[in-house]
Amino acid sequence: MTLDFSAAQHLIHELFAALKPTEALFVEIASESSQFIRFNRARVRQIGMVEDTVITLRLQSHQRTASSSFPYSGAVDLAAALDFLTQLRSETEQLPVDPYLVPPTDTGSIQETYMGRLPDPDSVVETILRPVQDLDFVGIYSGGTIARGSFNSAGQAHWFATETFCLDYSLFTTTGKAVKNSYAGTHWDSATYQAQIEGDRQQLAQLEQPPRQLAPGRYRTYFAPAAVAELVGMLSWGAVSEAAYRQGGSALAKLREGATLSPLFSLQEDFTGGTVPRFNADGDIAPPRLALIERGKLQTFLISRRTAQEYKLVANGANRQETLRSPLVLPGTLPEREALAALDTGLYVGNLHYLNWSDRPGGRITGMTRYACFWVEKGKIVAPIADLRFDDSLYEFWGSHLEALTDTPVWIANTDTYERRSLGGITVPGMLVKAFQFTL
Repeated sequence: MTLDFSAAQHLIHELFAALKPTEALFVEIASESSQFIRFNRARVRQIGMVEDTVITLRLQSHQRTASSSFPYSGAVDLAAALDFLTQLRSETEQLPVDPYLVPPTDTGSIQETYMGRLPDPDSVVETILRPVQDLDFVGIYSGGTIARGSFNSAGQAHWFATETFCLDYSLFTTTGKAVKNSYAGTHWDSATYQAQIEGDRQQLAQLEQPPRQLAPGRYRTYFAPAAVAELVGMLSWGAVSEAAYRQGGSALAKLREGATLSPLFSLQEDFTGGTVPRFNADGDIAPPRLALIERGKLQTFLISRRTAQEYKLVANGANRQETLRSPLVLPGTLPEREALAALDTGLYVGNLHYLNWSDRPGGRITGMTRYACFWVEKGKIVAPIADLRFDDSLYEFWGSHLEALTDTPVWIANTDTYERRSLGGITVPGMLVKAFQFTL
């Protein structure tokens, strides 16, 4: 089981009681109870449960700070937790003063629990494999409860728990080409999953056609939600951060200086879906929705409490890295079923990878097409394409070249499982761009 709020409170009370008058303490808790299943050739290759809780202590003393993390399995680990606190005391004495250290405050606490409807753990294998038994199906399913806690010695006590699932998978042709997709959320719906697999089957059959070789140039392009999510994810790499802007490294700096994107493009942090907590490791609470770009115009960058301290600003609940945690690109009016017809002739891009900034001040992103990408003529897929490299500016594909966004946003879950299951994801519609630059 995940660590619950009452058990966490007991541990926190003992740690705070051990503090000296000159000390302040932050305590972060990451806990999960997850089922993992690995599939290969539509068969189970590995299955198991993970019960895991990690606690991170961050001690402040005399304008210095040190932190340490350790696994926690119950009350028997309280003595170990107090030992870690003693070690941190010793470390802080040897560290330099941090001029922008912000002490803990109590501005109110929140406790939020979101219940989902996950597949029955005893029948989830059959539920997943029934529609793909005749296919070369490879993937990983993860599902269960994830909890996060953030406490400080000023009295703040945040708790968040959610039930989510994610099936991240690929379907392969006999020649090794693949359609990659994912199905994730808080409420499993077998009809939705079945319909998604049927769409994947159609693309899989189209991948059997000889690939079309395309010359470098600008092409009319439709980006499926998974590809749009990759582009939006790049904004966490030095674009939406106030600190990055102040230090001269923001890809969106031109928006602060008066440039605009298309009025079709609006970006928010949206925490109302219940997949990621509104509080951060410092205990700051973000609003349920925070508009970053509204109808092409910059509203705000993400501002952490440290950045606010350094530049005398007001923080808006951002994490220390000032990265997107629950981004939402607002949908448009193009019906999803009419996307290929609206594209008419051009490229359908299902996935992207290897993204990086090629010119961050200019907002230019480079990367590669991947998996199911096709050449389309008169609204019909006619052939897969050989992989292409692209290099284009967000001031164009989200600016003057953005033609339409679909009316159905899709949640693309964060599938990372380094150390633990990740929270959150990116919610985006499909995107039609009138001219997108492919370079190789």
